[in-house]
Amino acid sequence: MTRQVFGVMPTGEAVEQVVLSGGGLTASILTFGAVLQDLRLEGHDAPLVLGFEDLAGYLDHSPYFGATPGRCANRIGNGRFSLEGRDYQLELNEKGVTHLHGGSDGMGRRNWTILETTADSVTMEIEDPDGRAGYPGTTRTRATFALKPGGIFSVIYETVTDKPTIANVCHHAYFNLDGRPDIIGHDLMIAADHYTPVDERLIPTGEIKSVENTAFDFREMRPIRLDVDGQQFGYDHNFCFSSARMGKRSVALARSVNSGVTMEIATTEPGVQFYAGGKVSPAVPGLEGRRYGAFAGFCMETQIWPDAINKPNFPNAVLRPGEILRQETDYIFSKS
Repeated sequence: MTRQVFGVMPTGEAVEQVVLSGGGLTASILTFGAVLQDLRLEGHDAPLVLGFEDLAGYLDHSPYFGATPGRCANRIGNGRFSLEGRDYQLELNEKGVTHLHGGSDGMGRRNWTILETTADSVTMEIEDPDGRAGYPGTTRTRATFALKPGGIFSVIYETVTDKPTIANVCHHAYFNLDGRPDIIGHDLMIAADHYTPVDERLIPTGEIKSVENTAFDFREMRPIRLDVDGQQFGYDHNFCFSSARMGKRSVALARSVNSGVTMEIATTEPGVQFYAGGKVSPAVPGLEGRRYGAFAGFCMETQIWPDAINKPNFPNAVLRPGEILRQETDYIFSKS
């Protein structure tokens, strides 16, 4: 394990970089946004994730590359919700109409504090104060990243609060399993019978729809389709595994037919947001000078379903004092 200063925030805070090794993996974690900056698999030269070489890239150009967004990841329609008889208005940081990933200064864009490191793990923490972006209550979230035998990149989030609030944290890495300019050469399986359709703002309509005979049917391993009926199709949708958090189980499998690298995902979460990266276009180069364009990487954001607080038929997104929101996901890598 190595630990060093990666850069300095505009506030003067030092951003640290921790490099971990274990289980055939090497990972670089930043205190800025609890970001996975780089991830490598033994026997495969290219980075497995999209990222930047310096802090300026993250501050000025990052679409949440490798970040830990929160306190409530994904979208909340109109930035509004009601809790225990009180209405709340959150910051509308996406096109002035939607609340996204906790707001413009959410957890994925602030500096975390390192609590503990080992050769193959790091634990860091952040406090989200009462009223920030309109959220009620002060929350404290702890993130533990660990490299485990068998190529496992383990992510555990634990969140507590002092008042009833909404909470939902996710890992927002953009994966590319072969180092090519786009992910067209990837196959994907998502073990979900249903998904949540969205409106023009990408807010779930409230319907829970079968994937049968749709472009959302990934129940069998198949190529990621970027062309449906002659038009480019950009996935950015929630796939439904269960109506509540469960014991950790395998839910998805991705594979590059070019490199032979496979990534299995096991999680406790009731859903995953599959984003194919159609809007990726940062103005500066990424890792190793790579120029990222549309579909350069894909996200598998294991989490509570989007806008759950406003959909009574969606999984619970409310966190209360005395409870611990524990969210666990393993990303398991291998190469044939």
